[in-house]
Amino acid sequence: MRRIAISVAASTMTFSLAACSVLNASESGDGASPTKGNDITVGLLLPETENTRYEQFDYPIFKQKVASLTRDQGKVEYANAGADAAKQTQQLQQMIDDKVDVIVLDAVDSHAIASGVEKAKDAGIPVIAYDRLAEGPIDAYISFDNELVGEVQGRSLIEALGDDIDSSDKIVMMNGSPTDPNAKQFKAGAMSQLNGKVTIAESFDTKDWKPVNAEANMAQAIQSIGKDNIAAVYSANDGMAGGVIKALEAAGVTELPPVTGQDAELAAVQRIVTGEQYMSVYKSYPQEAENAAEMAVARVQGRDIQFDALTRDRVDSPTHKDIPAQLVPVVALTKENIEETVVADGIHKVSDICTARIASDCAEIGLK
Repeated sequence: MRRIAISVAASTMTFSLAACSVLNASESGDGASPTKGNDITVGLLLPETENTRYEQFDYPIFKQKVASLTRDQGKVEYANAGADAAKQTQQLQQMIDDKVDVIVLDAVDSHAIASGVEKAKDAGIPVIAYDRLAEGPIDAYISFDNELVGEVQGRSLIEALGDDIDSSDKIVMMNGSPTDPNAKQFKAGAMSQLNGKVTIAESFDTKDWKPVNAEANMAQAIQSIGKDNIAAVYSANDGMAGGVIKALEAAGVTELPPVTGQDAELAAVQRIVTGEQYMSVYKSYPQEAENAAEMAVARVQGRDIQFDALTRDRVDSPTHKDIPAQLVPVVALTKENIEETVVADGIHKVSDICTARIASDCAEIGLK
């Protein structure tokens, strides 16, 4: 995939949800009569529930935006595959059989779903790839700048190791699922920052992104490297970071090495506050979900000007080139900017983060 450069300092940028909506696809005319009215059905296929973001943020935000764009006449047909690629293929086929107007797809397995995308295309149903770039004839793609995510993670690890960093410092790489194309991009971005500066002592592709699998992998790495010889851990997301930290603590590590993450899950934010996890990558799910809804509504209503404005980037998948896309920027989340990011954007409340167990840690960093 060609990555579009984003000229924003990823470590300091914050988002305002008021600026999330690029265009109101239903309200703004583009000089052409819409091919469909507001009474539309949008299919939304999400991949799994291990990552809490999908059920807590993506689906409800997407559904609410479709309703607002269609004067509460449009509806969302929703299914979550629970990390089962075969199940998602069946869910996609059901949506084709139900003759939904457009499908927004976050693939469990980007390659395995390609034939289903082809069937949707044959049925005249546009497919927009969401968060992960599915193969097959998709109409558009929206996600975060995935290589930039990895770059931010890798750069954060280098910063955490500080001036005493040595190329012999041993790093464990806990990468995401091998069936997820995003995982390869996260890894590539991270390696662009880590190569030549540290030693990658162990590297794992973690099946299904599951924390329990990351925990088992980390236990294996500890046995191989030695619990006191691990300088830092690159974890591609927060769920796996939790598994990594469990394995380190179970091995008797009292001074945890820097551990990265991604997704700004509540548990991860709390671990950042307490110092167990060094950082996460905050991605504005409201911005991604709302803009995906706008793309879907604009596409099915034939509002080409709005659709083109929402898809100014271009990406390549293994099967198709120059796919219209929108790449959303990201921000490194550390102790220093919790209030300006996830709290300001309404992702987490301070009262939810700062439970009695970590109240003193919150007070120490001025989070109240």
